[in-house]
Amino acid sequence: MYFFGTFEHSIDERGRVAIPARYRSAFVDGGVSRPGPEGGVEVYTTADFNAQFSTRQADAVGNDTPEARRLRRNFMSIAYPVDVDKQGRILIERQFRDSAMLTGKILIIGCGDYLELWHPDRWADELARIAALQAEAGQE
Repeated sequence: MYFFGTFEHSIDERGRVAIPARYRSAFVDGGVSRPGPEGGVEVYTTADFNAQFSTRQADAVGNDTPEARRLRRNFMSIAYPVDVDKQGRILIERQFRDSAMLTGKILIIGCGDYLELWHPDRWADELARIAALQAEAGQE
């Protein structure tokens, strides 16, 4: 499945957030969450996470050198499984919620092969950075 669009949802006090209804079927086998490098949280289906790891890490760098093993450790050690409950919600790890400032209203952004969870203010900052990059490149 290809994820796209922006959805406003609430994260509850226990750290649960509903996957957008149109995408819940993609998560019937669960998924994987990990912190995103720009301040959000990435949420992959299990299949897409496995493909992402295979493409970016295992196949690309192997396991023959200390550097390759460090890349694997970095990618895998900060990933956690998620399960979808009967209400279509997933639980986001406390440390991810805290570092991404995910409380109350949040945004779920479709990013192709995964979803991103953002605090609205951080997302506005990210959109400003994107606009600045486009302006620099003359693509506005």
